[in-house]
Amino acid sequence: MARVVTVNDVLDGHVSLDIECLDRIYLNAYVPILQTSAQVVAFLSGHLGFPFASPVLFKQLGDRFRRAVAGFAEANHIPWVKFGKDEPKLETMKPYLARQAATGRSGVAAIGVAQEFQRVWTAHEGKTSTGTPRWSFVKADRRVTCYYFYLWDENFGPAFIKICAYFPYPGKIWINGHEWAKRQAAKAGLGFTELSNGFATCHDPAALQEICDRLTSGTINVFVQRWLHRLPLPFGDKDHDAGYWWETSMRQIEISRTLVFDAPRHARGFFEALIADNLDIGRPHNVEIIFARRIRRDTRATFRTAIDRRDNGGVIVNVFYKHSRIKQYLKDGRAMRIETVINAPRDLRCNARLPNLEELQVKARAANRRILEVERAGQGCVLASPAFERIAHPTTDEVGRRTPALRFGDPRVMALAGALCQTLLAATGFTNKNLRVLMTGLLGTTSYSTGQMTYDLRRLRLNGLIRRLPRSNRYVLTDDGVRIAVFYTKIYNRLLVPLTAADQAQAPPELRTALKTITRHVDDYAAQARLPRAS
Repeated sequence: MARVVTVNDVLDGHVSLDIECLDRIYLNAYVPILQTSAQVVAFLSGHLGFPFASPVLFKQLGDRFRRAVAGFAEANHIPWVKFGKDEPKLETMKPYLARQAATGRSGVAAIGVAQEFQRVWTAHEGKTSTGTPRWSFVKADRRVTCYYFYLWDENFGPAFIKICAYFPYPGKIWINGHEWAKRQAAKAGLGFTELSNGFATCHDPAALQEICDRLTSGTINVFVQRWLHRLPLPFGDKDHDAGYWWETSMRQIEISRTLVFDAPRHARGFFEALIADNLDIGRPHNVEIIFARRIRRDTRATFRTAIDRRDNGGVIVNVFYKHSRIKQYLKDGRAMRIETVINAPRDLRCNARLPNLEELQVKARAANRRILEVERAGQGCVLASPAFERIAHPTTDEVGRRTPALRFGDPRVMALAGALCQTLLAATGFTNKNLRVLMTGLLGTTSYSTGQMTYDLRRLRLNGLIRRLPRSNRYVLTDDGVRIAVFYTKIYNRLLVPLTAADQAQAPPELRTALKTITRHVDDYAAQARLPRAS
Protein backbone atom coordinates (compact mmCIF):
# COMPACT_ATOMS: atom_id res chain seq x y z
CA MET A 1 0.00 0.00 0.00
CA ALA A 2 1.28 3.50 -0.85
CA ARG A 3 2.32 5.53 2.17
CA VAL A 4 -0.20 8.23 3.18
CA VAL A 5 1.37 11.68 3.54
CA THR A 6 0.22 13.61 6.63
CA VAL A 7 0.45 17.22 7.72
CA ASN A 8 3.17 16.29 10.20
CA ASP A 9 5.31 14.82 7.41
CA VAL A 10 5.05 18.09 5.49
CA LEU A 11 5.71 20.46 8.39
CA ASP A 12 8.49 18.61 10.20
CA GLY A 13 11.85 19.66 8.80
CA HIS A 14 10.55 21.46 5.71
CA VAL A 15 9.76 24.95 7.06
CA SER A 16 12.52 27.45 6.27
CA LEU A 17 10.83 30.54 7.78
CA ASP A 18 8.05 30.92 10.36
CA ILE A 19 6.93 34.53 11.00
CA GLU A 20 3.99 35.98 12.93
CA CYS A 21 2.98 39.54 12.04
CA LEU A 22 0.09 41.96 11.93
CA ASP A 23 -1.22 42.09 8.37
CA ARG A 24 -4.24 44.18 7.36
CA ILE A 25 -5.16 46.86 9.92
CA TYR A 26 -8.49 48.62 9.31
CA LEU A 27 -9.59 51.19 11.89
CA ASN A 28 -12.66 53.25 12.62
CA ALA A 29 -12.07 56.94 13.33
CA TYR A 30 -14.69 58.75 15.40
CA VAL A 31 -15.06 61.76 17.70
CA PRO A 32 -16.03 60.35 21.13
CA ILE A 33 -17.77 63.51 22.39
CA LEU A 34 -20.05 63.83 19.34
CA GLN A 35 -21.98 60.60 19.84
CA THR A 36 -25.13 61.88 21.54
CA SER A 37 -27.66 64.57 20.60
CA ALA A 38 -26.75 66.60 23.69
CA GLN A 39 -23.11 66.56 22.61
CA VAL A 40 -24.11 67.78 19.14
CA VAL A 41 -25.96 70.74 20.67
CA ALA A 42 -23.00 71.47 22.95
CA PHE A 43 -20.66 71.54 19.95
CA LEU A 44 -22.82 73.79 17.78
CA SER A 45 -23.96 76.19 20.49
CA GLY A 46 -21.40 75.94 23.27
CA HIS A 47 -18.20 75.41 21.27
CA LEU A 48 -18.91 77.15 17.95
CA GLY A 49 -21.11 79.81 19.52
CA PHE A 50 -24.15 79.58 17.25
CA PRO A 51 -27.26 80.81 19.09
CA PHE A 52 -29.47 78.09 17.65
CA ALA A 53 -28.45 74.46 17.01
CA SER A 54 -29.82 73.83 13.52
CA PRO A 55 -29.05 71.10 10.94
CA VAL A 56 -28.43 73.93 8.45
CA LEU A 57 -25.08 74.30 10.18
CA PHE A 58 -24.12 70.77 9.09
CA LYS A 59 -24.23 71.87 5.45
CA GLN A 60 -22.22 75.01 6.13
CA LEU A 61 -19.50 73.07 7.95
CA GLY A 62 -19.50 70.39 5.26
CA ASP A 63 -19.17 72.93 2.44
CA ARG A 64 -16.21 74.51 4.23
CA PHE A 65 -14.54 71.09 4.46
CA ARG A 66 -15.14 70.38 0.75
CA ARG A 67 -13.56 73.69 -0.23
CA ALA A 68 -10.56 72.94 1.98
CA VAL A 69 -9.99 69.53 0.34
CA ALA A 70 -10.28 71.00 -3.17
CA GLY A 71 -7.87 73.80 -2.29
CA PHE A 72 -5.39 71.32 -0.75
CA ALA A 73 -5.43 69.17 -3.88
CA GLU A 74 -4.94 72.14 -6.18
CA ALA A 75 -2.15 73.73 -4.12
CA ASN A 76 -0.17 70.49 -3.90
CA HIS A 77 -0.94 69.24 -7.45
CA ILE A 78 -2.56 66.09 -6.10
CA PRO A 79 -4.58 63.98 -8.59
CA TRP A 80 -8.34 63.90 -8.07
CA VAL A 81 -10.05 60.54 -8.78
CA LYS A 82 -13.81 59.93 -8.80
CA PHE A 83 -14.62 56.32 -7.95
CA GLY A 84 -17.37 54.56 -9.86
CA LYS A 85 -19.81 52.10 -8.38
CA ASP A 86 -18.08 48.83 -7.31
CA GLU A 87 -14.78 50.11 -8.71
CA PRO A 88 -11.76 48.40 -7.05
CA LYS A 89 -10.30 51.43 -5.30
CA LEU A 90 -6.85 50.04 -4.44
CA GLU A 91 -6.28 48.80 -7.99
CA THR A 92 -7.25 52.22 -9.34
CA MET A 93 -4.87 53.96 -6.97
CA LYS A 94 -1.85 51.68 -7.45
CA PRO A 95 -0.24 53.79 -10.23
CA TYR A 96 -0.52 56.93 -8.10
CA LEU A 97 0.93 55.15 -5.06
CA ALA A 98 3.80 53.80 -7.15
CA ARG A 99 4.57 57.30 -8.45
CA GLN A 100 4.65 58.72 -4.92
CA ALA A 101 6.79 55.80 -3.68
CA ALA A 102 9.32 56.50 -6.44
CA THR A 103 9.99 59.91 -4.88
CA GLY A 104 11.03 58.25 -1.60
CA ARG A 105 9.10 60.88 0.36
CA SER A 106 5.94 60.60 2.42
CA GLY A 107 3.00 62.29 0.76
CA VAL A 108 -0.58 62.15 -0.50
CA ALA A 109 -0.52 60.16 -3.74
CA ALA A 110 -4.11 60.95 -4.79
CA ILE A 111 -7.50 61.90 -3.41
CA GLY A 112 -10.43 59.65 -4.24
CA VAL A 113 -14.05 60.78 -4.07
CA ALA A 114 -16.97 58.39 -3.62
CA GLN A 115 -20.65 58.48 -2.67
CA GLU A 116 -21.23 56.00 0.17
CA PHE A 117 -23.71 55.29 2.94
CA GLN A 118 -22.45 56.53 6.30
CA ARG A 119 -23.87 56.77 9.82
CA VAL A 120 -24.29 60.54 10.30
CA TRP A 121 -26.34 63.01 12.30
CA THR A 122 -29.62 64.22 10.89
CA ALA A 123 -32.50 66.13 12.43
CA HIS A 124 -36.29 66.18 12.67
CA GLU A 125 -38.20 69.40 13.14
CA GLY A 126 -40.78 69.69 15.87
CA LYS A 127 -42.47 72.38 17.96
CA THR A 128 -42.52 73.16 21.63
CA SER A 129 -45.74 73.68 23.61
CA THR A 130 -45.59 77.37 22.70
CA GLY A 131 -45.19 76.68 18.98
CA THR A 132 -41.46 77.47 18.82
CA PRO A 133 -39.56 75.29 16.30
CA ARG A 134 -37.11 72.81 17.78
CA TRP A 135 -34.87 70.11 16.32
CA SER A 136 -34.33 66.52 17.44
CA PHE A 137 -30.95 65.11 16.39
CA VAL A 138 -30.76 61.41 15.53
CA LYS A 139 -28.28 59.21 13.70
CA ALA A 140 -29.22 57.69 10.34
CA ASP A 141 -27.60 56.07 7.30
CA ARG A 142 -27.26 58.62 4.52
CA ARG A 143 -25.52 58.53 1.15
CA VAL A 144 -22.87 61.25 1.39
CA THR A 145 -19.51 62.27 -0.08
CA CYS A 146 -16.41 60.53 1.25
CA TYR A 147 -12.80 61.55 0.60
CA TYR A 148 -10.10 58.88 0.36
CA PHE A 149 -6.63 60.31 1.01
CA TYR A 150 -4.30 57.66 -0.45
CA LEU A 151 -0.89 58.03 1.18
CA TRP A 152 2.59 56.68 0.76
CA ASP A 153 4.45 56.78 4.06
CA GLU A 154 8.18 56.26 4.56
CA ASN A 155 7.52 53.89 7.48
CA PHE A 156 4.21 52.25 6.55
CA GLY A 157 4.23 52.29 2.76
CA PRO A 158 0.78 52.48 1.09
CA ALA A 159 -2.18 53.49 3.26
CA PHE A 160 -5.37 55.51 3.13
CA ILE A 161 -7.44 57.70 5.43
CA LYS A 162 -11.12 58.10 4.54
CA ILE A 163 -13.14 61.00 5.96
CA CYS A 164 -16.88 61.46 5.48
CA ALA A 165 -17.81 65.02 4.47
CA TYR A 166 -20.92 65.12 6.67
CA PHE A 167 -21.21 65.69 10.42
CA PRO A 168 -19.80 64.12 12.67
CA TYR A 169 -17.21 63.17 10.01
CA PRO A 170 -16.63 59.45 10.70
CA GLY A 171 -13.53 57.99 9.10
CA LYS A 172 -11.65 54.81 8.23
CA ILE A 173 -7.90 54.15 8.23
CA TRP A 174 -6.11 51.31 6.43
CA ILE A 175 -2.48 50.25 6.79
CA ASN A 176 -0.56 47.00 6.35
CA GLY A 177 1.67 45.52 9.03
CA HIS A 178 3.87 43.55 6.62
CA GLU A 179 4.65 46.73 4.68
CA TRP A 180 5.74 48.42 7.90
CA ALA A 181 7.90 45.39 8.87
CA LYS A 182 9.61 45.36 5.44
CA ARG A 183 10.68 48.98 5.80
CA GLN A 184 11.94 48.47 9.35
CA ALA A 185 13.88 45.37 8.28
CA ALA A 186 15.49 47.31 5.42
CA LYS A 187 16.48 50.13 7.80
CA ALA A 188 18.00 47.56 10.17
CA GLY A 189 20.07 46.08 7.35
CA LEU A 190 18.37 42.67 7.40
CA GLY A 191 18.68 40.74 4.17
CA PHE A 192 15.32 39.35 3.02
CA THR A 193 13.27 38.52 -0.04
CA GLU A 194 9.56 39.29 -0.33
CA LEU A 195 6.37 37.40 -0.86
CA SER A 196 3.52 39.35 -2.45
CA ASN A 197 2.51 40.37 1.07
CA GLY A 198 5.08 39.02 3.48
CA PHE A 199 8.56 37.54 3.66
CA ALA A 200 9.93 34.62 1.64
CA THR A 201 13.43 34.40 3.17
CA CYS A 202 15.45 36.23 5.80
CA HIS A 203 19.07 35.96 6.90
CA ASP A 204 18.10 36.45 10.56
CA PRO A 205 14.56 35.15 11.26
CA ALA A 206 14.78 35.89 15.00
CA ALA A 207 15.61 39.54 14.35
CA LEU A 208 12.79 39.76 11.81
CA GLN A 209 10.30 38.35 14.32
CA GLU A 210 11.50 40.88 16.86
CA ILE A 211 10.78 43.68 14.37
CA CYS A 212 7.27 42.32 13.68
CA ASP A 213 6.60 42.25 17.42
CA ARG A 214 7.44 45.97 17.68
CA LEU A 215 4.38 47.05 15.70
CA THR A 216 2.03 48.10 18.51
CA SER A 217 -0.98 50.32 19.06
CA GLY A 218 1.35 53.18 20.04
CA THR A 219 3.25 52.98 16.75
CA ILE A 220 0.00 52.95 14.79
CA ASN A 221 -1.47 55.86 16.75
CA VAL A 222 1.61 58.00 16.03
CA PHE A 223 1.07 57.36 12.30
CA VAL A 224 -2.64 58.18 12.54
CA GLN A 225 -2.26 61.42 14.49
CA ARG A 226 0.68 62.61 12.37
CA TRP A 227 -1.36 62.34 9.18
CA LEU A 228 -4.57 63.72 10.69
CA HIS A 229 -2.65 66.89 11.51
CA ARG A 230 -1.29 67.13 7.95
CA LEU A 231 -4.53 66.67 6.01
CA PRO A 232 -7.28 69.27 5.44
CA LEU A 233 -9.97 68.20 7.92
CA PRO A 234 -13.25 69.56 9.32
CA PHE A 235 -11.68 70.17 12.75
CA GLY A 236 -8.77 72.52 13.39
CA ASP A 237 -6.35 73.18 16.24
CA LYS A 238 -8.96 75.05 18.28
CA ASP A 239 -11.35 72.08 18.01
CA HIS A 240 -8.53 69.67 18.86
CA ASP A 241 -7.67 71.62 22.02
CA ALA A 242 -11.34 71.50 23.06
CA GLY A 243 -11.39 67.69 22.69
CA TYR A 244 -13.12 67.52 19.30
CA TRP A 245 -10.74 65.12 17.59
CA TRP A 246 -10.72 61.59 16.24
CA GLU A 247 -9.94 58.47 18.23
CA THR A 248 -9.60 55.04 16.66
CA SER A 249 -11.08 51.62 17.25
CA MET A 250 -10.42 48.30 15.55
CA ARG A 251 -12.81 47.57 12.69
CA GLN A 252 -10.94 44.64 11.11
CA ILE A 253 -7.57 43.27 12.20
CA GLU A 254 -5.71 40.44 10.47
CA ILE A 255 -3.01 38.65 12.46
CA SER A 256 -1.01 36.26 10.30
CA ARG A 257 1.41 33.40 10.63
CA THR A 258 3.41 32.52 7.53
CA LEU A 259 5.30 29.25 7.15
CA VAL A 260 7.56 29.26 4.11
CA PHE A 261 8.50 25.78 2.88
CA ASP A 262 11.95 24.91 1.58
CA ALA A 263 10.43 23.65 -1.68
CA PRO A 264 7.09 24.51 -3.35
CA ARG A 265 6.17 20.83 -3.55
CA HIS A 266 6.02 20.74 0.24
CA ALA A 267 3.55 23.63 0.23
CA ARG A 268 1.36 21.74 -2.21
CA GLY A 269 1.82 18.55 -0.21
CA PHE A 270 0.52 20.26 2.92
CA PHE A 271 -2.80 21.13 1.36
CA GLU A 272 -3.08 17.81 -0.42
CA ALA A 273 -2.64 16.08 2.93
CA LEU A 274 -5.10 18.39 4.65
CA ILE A 275 -7.83 18.16 2.02
CA ALA A 276 -7.47 14.44 1.45
CA ASP A 277 -8.15 13.89 5.13
CA ASN A 278 -11.21 16.13 5.25
CA LEU A 279 -13.08 16.08 1.93
CA ASP A 280 -15.45 13.30 2.94
CA ILE A 281 -18.14 15.54 4.39
CA GLY A 282 -20.33 18.08 2.67
CA ARG A 283 -20.51 19.57 -0.79
CA PRO A 284 -17.51 19.90 -3.12
CA HIS A 285 -17.53 23.72 -3.39
CA ASN A 286 -18.13 24.62 0.24
CA VAL A 287 -16.98 21.72 2.39
CA GLU A 288 -17.35 21.50 6.13
CA ILE A 289 -14.16 19.85 7.35
CA ILE A 290 -14.65 19.68 11.07
CA PHE A 291 -18.17 20.15 12.45
CA ALA A 292 -21.03 22.63 12.47
CA ARG A 293 -21.02 24.22 15.92
CA ARG A 294 -24.33 24.95 17.55
CA ILE A 295 -24.25 26.99 20.73
CA ARG A 296 -27.96 27.62 21.31
CA ARG A 297 -31.04 27.62 19.18
CA ASP A 298 -31.26 31.42 19.28
CA THR A 299 -27.53 32.13 18.80
CA ARG A 300 -27.04 34.53 15.88
CA ALA A 301 -23.58 33.58 14.68
CA THR A 302 -21.73 31.28 12.33
CA PHE A 303 -19.66 28.39 13.64
CA ARG A 304 -18.36 26.19 10.83
CA THR A 305 -15.32 25.25 8.84
CA ALA A 306 -15.33 25.28 5.05
CA ILE A 307 -13.05 24.96 2.06
CA ASP A 308 -13.60 27.52 -0.68
CA ARG A 309 -12.13 26.90 -4.09
CA ARG A 310 -10.49 29.75 -5.98
CA ASP A 311 -10.71 30.25 -9.72
CA ASN A 312 -6.97 29.66 -10.07
CA GLY A 313 -7.25 26.18 -8.57
CA GLY A 314 -6.15 27.18 -5.08
CA VAL A 315 -8.19 26.65 -1.94
CA ILE A 316 -8.85 28.62 1.23
CA VAL A 317 -9.65 26.81 4.46
CA ASN A 318 -12.06 29.04 6.43
CA VAL A 319 -12.80 28.54 10.11
CA PHE A 320 -15.74 30.79 11.01
CA TYR A 321 -16.09 31.96 14.61
CA LYS A 322 -18.96 34.36 15.38
CA HIS A 323 -18.24 37.49 13.27
CA SER A 324 -14.62 36.54 12.64
CA ARG A 325 -12.75 33.75 10.90
CA ILE A 326 -9.41 32.04 10.40
CA LYS A 327 -8.15 31.75 6.82
CA GLN A 328 -5.55 29.21 5.71
CA TYR A 329 -4.22 29.16 2.17
CA LEU A 330 -1.16 28.85 -0.04
CA LYS A 331 0.80 32.06 -0.52
CA ASP A 332 2.57 32.47 -3.87
CA GLY A 333 2.71 28.68 -4.21
CA ARG A 334 5.49 28.30 -1.64
CA ALA A 335 4.20 29.38 1.78
CA MET A 336 1.30 28.49 4.02
CA ARG A 337 -0.49 31.54 5.43
CA ILE A 338 -2.80 31.39 8.45
CA GLU A 339 -4.71 34.59 9.18
CA THR A 340 -7.06 35.22 12.05
CA VAL A 341 -9.40 37.95 10.78
CA ILE A 342 -11.10 39.77 13.66
CA ASN A 343 -14.18 41.68 12.54
CA ALA A 344 -15.44 42.21 16.09
CA PRO A 345 -12.84 42.26 18.91
CA ARG A 346 -15.48 41.18 21.41
CA ASP A 347 -15.48 37.78 19.66
CA LEU A 348 -12.19 37.26 21.53
CA ARG A 349 -13.39 39.08 24.65
CA CYS A 350 -11.42 42.25 23.86
CA ASN A 351 -12.57 45.86 23.72
CA ALA A 352 -12.45 47.57 20.34
CA ARG A 353 -10.40 50.71 21.09
CA LEU A 354 -6.93 50.68 19.54
CA PRO A 355 -4.99 50.42 22.87
CA ASN A 356 -6.41 46.88 23.20
CA LEU A 357 -4.56 45.73 20.06
CA GLU A 358 -1.80 43.97 22.03
CA GLU A 359 -4.29 41.83 23.98
CA LEU A 360 -6.17 41.00 20.77
CA GLN A 361 -2.97 40.04 18.97
CA VAL A 362 -1.93 37.62 21.74
CA LYS A 363 -5.28 35.80 21.51
CA ALA A 364 -5.30 35.79 17.70
CA ARG A 365 -1.76 34.38 17.53
CA ALA A 366 -2.88 31.63 19.91
CA ALA A 367 -5.76 30.85 17.53
CA ASN A 368 -3.32 30.66 14.60
CA ARG A 369 -1.17 28.19 16.50
CA ARG A 370 -4.16 26.22 17.66
CA ILE A 371 -5.52 25.48 14.19
CA LEU A 372 -2.15 24.03 13.23
CA GLU A 373 -2.05 21.97 16.43
CA VAL A 374 -5.52 20.61 15.67
CA GLU A 375 -4.47 19.64 12.15
CA ARG A 376 -1.36 17.94 13.52
CA ALA A 377 -3.43 16.07 16.08
CA GLY A 378 -6.01 15.10 13.46
CA GLN A 379 -3.39 13.35 11.33
CA GLY A 380 -0.94 12.32 14.02
CA CYS A 381 -2.94 10.74 16.86
CA VAL A 382 -1.91 7.17 17.66
CA LEU A 383 -3.43 4.32 19.65
CA ALA A 384 -0.34 3.87 21.81
CA SER A 385 -0.53 7.40 23.19
CA PRO A 386 0.24 7.47 26.95
CA ALA A 387 -2.77 9.72 27.41
CA PHE A 388 -5.00 7.07 25.82
CA GLU A 389 -3.60 4.38 28.11
CA ARG A 390 -4.20 6.62 31.13
CA ILE A 391 -7.78 7.66 30.46
CA ALA A 392 -9.05 4.30 29.19
CA HIS A 393 -8.88 2.88 32.74
CA PRO A 394 -9.86 4.33 36.12
CA THR A 395 -6.91 5.58 38.17
CA THR A 396 -6.23 6.60 41.76
CA ASP A 397 -3.87 9.42 42.72
CA GLU A 398 -1.45 9.52 45.67
CA VAL A 399 -4.14 10.73 48.10
CA GLY A 400 -6.57 8.01 47.09
CA ARG A 401 -8.78 10.19 44.90
CA ARG A 402 -10.34 8.10 42.12
CA THR A 403 -10.42 9.38 38.52
CA PRO A 404 -13.18 7.75 36.43
CA ALA A 405 -12.25 6.25 33.06
CA LEU A 406 -13.32 7.56 29.66
CA ARG A 407 -13.82 4.27 27.85
CA PHE A 408 -13.80 4.22 24.09
CA GLY A 409 -17.15 3.08 22.68
CA ASP A 410 -19.28 4.23 25.61
CA PRO A 411 -22.08 6.32 24.02
CA ARG A 412 -21.77 9.13 26.55
CA VAL A 413 -17.98 9.23 26.21
CA MET A 414 -18.19 9.26 22.41
CA ALA A 415 -20.72 12.10 22.54
CA LEU A 416 -18.39 13.95 24.92
CA ALA A 417 -15.47 13.52 22.50
CA GLY A 418 -17.61 14.77 19.63
CA ALA A 419 -18.73 17.80 21.65
CA LEU A 420 -15.12 18.62 22.50
CA CYS A 421 -14.19 18.38 18.83
CA GLN A 422 -16.72 21.08 18.12
CA THR A 423 -14.91 23.40 20.56
CA LEU A 424 -11.38 22.77 19.24
CA LEU A 425 -11.03 26.18 17.63
CA ALA A 426 -13.04 28.19 20.15
CA ALA A 427 -10.60 31.02 20.73
CA THR A 428 -12.16 31.94 24.09
CA GLY A 429 -12.80 28.42 25.39
CA PHE A 430 -16.15 26.89 26.33
CA THR A 431 -18.47 26.82 29.33
CA ASN A 432 -20.50 24.16 31.11
CA LYS A 433 -23.58 25.51 29.35
CA ASN A 434 -21.96 25.47 25.89
CA LEU A 435 -20.85 21.87 26.24
CA ARG A 436 -24.17 20.70 27.68
CA VAL A 437 -26.06 22.04 24.64
CA LEU A 438 -23.70 20.14 22.34
CA MET A 439 -23.99 16.95 24.43
CA THR A 440 -27.78 17.11 24.40
CA GLY A 441 -27.78 17.34 20.61
CA LEU A 442 -25.26 14.54 20.10
CA LEU A 443 -27.00 12.18 22.53
CA GLY A 444 -30.39 12.98 21.01
CA THR A 445 -32.02 13.36 24.41
CA THR A 446 -33.20 16.11 26.73
CA SER A 447 -32.45 14.08 29.87
CA TYR A 448 -28.76 15.00 30.01
CA SER A 449 -28.71 16.97 33.27
CA THR A 450 -26.56 19.76 34.67
CA GLY A 451 -25.25 17.30 37.27
CA GLN A 452 -24.11 14.88 34.56
CA MET A 453 -22.33 17.72 32.75
CA THR A 454 -20.57 18.76 35.97
CA TYR A 455 -19.47 15.14 36.53
CA ASP A 456 -18.15 14.87 32.95
CA LEU A 457 -16.25 18.14 33.28
CA ARG A 458 -14.70 16.86 36.50
CA ARG A 459 -13.44 13.63 34.95
CA LEU A 460 -12.14 15.52 31.90
CA ARG A 461 -10.23 17.85 34.24
CA LEU A 462 -8.89 15.05 36.46
CA ASN A 463 -7.71 13.16 33.37
CA GLY A 464 -5.81 16.26 32.25
CA LEU A 465 -7.87 16.79 29.09
CA ILE A 466 -9.19 20.25 29.94
CA ARG A 467 -8.10 23.11 32.18
CA ARG A 468 -10.03 25.99 33.64
CA LEU A 469 -9.09 29.52 32.60
CA PRO A 470 -8.08 31.72 35.58
CA ARG A 471 -10.85 33.87 37.09
CA SER A 472 -13.53 32.50 34.76
CA ASN A 473 -15.99 29.67 34.28
CA ARG A 474 -14.53 28.79 30.88
CA TYR A 475 -12.40 25.80 29.93
CA VAL A 476 -9.95 25.03 27.15
CA LEU A 477 -8.60 21.71 25.90
CA THR A 478 -5.06 20.69 26.81
CA ASP A 479 -2.76 19.15 24.20
CA ASP A 480 -3.77 15.67 25.40
CA GLY A 481 -7.40 16.75 25.28
CA VAL A 482 -7.11 17.74 21.62
CA ARG A 483 -5.44 14.45 20.73
CA ILE A 484 -7.96 12.27 22.59
CA ALA A 485 -11.04 14.16 21.32
CA VAL A 486 -9.85 13.93 17.71
CA PHE A 487 -8.65 10.34 18.12
CA TYR A 488 -11.89 9.02 19.62
CA THR A 489 -14.08 10.85 17.10
CA LYS A 490 -11.89 10.06 14.11
CA ILE A 491 -11.54 6.36 14.90
CA TYR A 492 -15.30 6.05 15.32
CA ASN A 493 -16.40 8.18 12.33
CA ARG A 494 -13.61 7.35 9.89
CA LEU A 495 -12.81 3.73 10.74
CA LEU A 496 -15.45 1.85 12.72
CA VAL A 497 -18.54 3.23 11.00
CA PRO A 498 -17.15 2.57 7.47
CA LEU A 499 -16.00 -0.91 8.49
CA THR A 500 -19.38 -1.86 9.92
CA ALA A 501 -20.88 -0.90 6.56
CA ALA A 502 -18.14 -2.61 4.57
CA ASP A 503 -20.36 -5.50 3.49
CA GLN A 504 -22.59 -3.10 1.59
CA ALA A 505 -22.41 -2.82 -2.19
CA GLN A 506 -20.71 0.58 -2.15
CA ALA A 507 -17.70 -0.75 -0.21
CA PRO A 508 -14.55 -1.63 -2.23
CA PRO A 509 -14.65 -5.25 -3.54
CA GLU A 510 -11.29 -6.06 -1.94
CA LEU A 511 -12.57 -5.04 1.51
CA ARG A 512 -15.79 -7.05 1.13
CA THR A 513 -13.82 -10.12 0.05
CA ALA A 514 -11.44 -9.81 3.02
CA LEU A 515 -14.33 -9.45 5.47
CA LYS A 516 -16.07 -12.50 4.05
CA THR A 517 -12.86 -14.49 4.55
CA ILE A 518 -12.59 -13.32 8.18
CA THR A 519 -16.28 -14.14 8.80
CA ARG A 520 -15.84 -17.67 7.39
CA HIS A 521 -12.84 -18.37 9.66
CA VAL A 522 -14.66 -17.02 12.72
CA ASP A 523 -17.66 -19.23 11.92
CA ASP A 524 -15.34 -22.27 11.58
CA TYR A 525 -13.77 -21.61 14.99
CA ALA A 526 -17.24 -21.17 16.53
CA ALA A 527 -18.43 -24.46 15.01
CA GLN A 528 -15.35 -26.33 16.31
CA ALA A 529 -15.99 -24.91 19.77
CA ARG A 530 -19.59 -26.06 19.43
CA LEU A 531 -20.96 -22.56 19.93
CA PRO A 532 -24.34 -22.32 18.21
CA ARG A 533 -25.47 -19.12 16.44
CA ALA A 534 -27.68 -16.81 18.47
CA SER A 535 -31.29 -17.08 17.37
